[in-house]
Amino acid sequence: MSLKTLRTALAGTLQDILRFWQTKMPDTVYGGFLGGLQYNGEPVPQAAKGAVLNARVLWTFSTAALHLKSESCRQTAEYAYQWFSGHFFDPVSGGVFWSTDYKGGPLETKKQVYAQAFAIYALSAYYRLTGNRDALQQAIGLFHTLEQHSFDPVYGGYFEAFSREWEALEDLRLSDKDANEKKTMNTHLHVLEGYAYLYKVWPDELLGQKIAGLLDIFSNRIIDKDTATQGLFFDEQWVRKDTLISFGHDIEASWLLQEAAEVLGDAQRIISYRSLAVKMAEASLRGIDSDGGMWHEYDTAGHHLVKEKHWWPQAEALVGYLNAWQLSGNPVFLKQLHSTWPFIRHYLLHQSSGEWVWGVYEDYRPMAHEGLAGFWKCPYHNARACMEIIERIPPGMH
Repeated sequence: MSLKTLRTALAGTLQDILRFWQTKMPDTVYGGFLGGLQYNGEPVPQAAKGAVLNARVLWTFSTAALHLKSESCRQTAEYAYQWFSGHFFDPVSGGVFWSTDYKGGPLETKKQVYAQAFAIYALSAYYRLTGNRDALQQAIGLFHTLEQHSFDPVYGGYFEAFSREWEALEDLRLSDKDANEKKTMNTHLHVLEGYAYLYKVWPDELLGQKIAGLLDIFSNRIIDKDTATQGLFFDEQWVRKDTLISFGHDIEASWLLQEAAEVLGDAQRIISYRSLAVKMAEASLRGIDSDGGMWHEYDTAGHHLVKEKHWWPQAEALVGYLNAWQLSGNPVFLKQLHSTWPFIRHYLLHQSSGEWVWGVYEDYRPMAHEGLAGFWKCPYHNARACMEIIERIPPGMH
């Protein structure tokens, strides 16, 4: 497969994903987007509506509107912004709620820092599209709220979650699958992502310092220098509390960390994180199966491989391996890129809807119980991968 062919294929896939979210997911009764859609295409009308899903939809359509110069995507972004802005912001204690009920009333009112990060990411993208000053001020306000309540001035980094009133919580987890620890790689990666996108439209000095601090947290605390993999869970003092390797997070971080350094414009950090991107991409190849798909994760203590292939690591692999090839010229990365897409096409594309399925098991049975869309299943990873690849491959490249 040529790069030109890959670019064309992903351009078509992007249109399918966007069409799915524009036609299948808007809630025509209560507004916003449905909280869930089953594998057979049936809606889950009373499913909770998550801040993460709605922020990711807002980011996706704001970015796609610019990428495609699409009025249809702009209208969807405006629809998404109005509902997100009107239902997720806490007018009393600040920040955004974790979820609303299906009608749009506050449901889980905790302040998960992960959700604040995606709100910043989305609002910054919407401002970039529209110039809406309210959206920019909302993003800036969330930045200051995180710095006030979540930043750890003693050991650095950001605490994971708080009550509605920004008080300590017993349960800090994003989901039942996570360890209950005060600091996580995942949240720090997406705070960095949100901050870096905000910096594109609001190059504030303090914000720049915080981005630099986050990059240093990754290089000094989160990334294992010997293996070029990341720890996932940490206590307050950055003592690692897990023995896992998340292949998808490693390939995702490889290019997102580099992007943040480039947004910041710090020459030394750019050199460092370009080198690290290649090392992390190389290390993540250990998670690739013979069919080209990326396994979910590996427990080094128990020598246990979780033999599932979820949609989002495959999407991040597309970007991460193209980026690593562009940086290094190593043909191994280009070969993997050309193996990742056929795996996605054969096993993850849901033929009747155009979206991607959640994932497949070792025997290629689809993980149908997860549905086509839901609290965590949004168009962010796969639509972003399509746009990144299209922008990185010039139309005339073969």
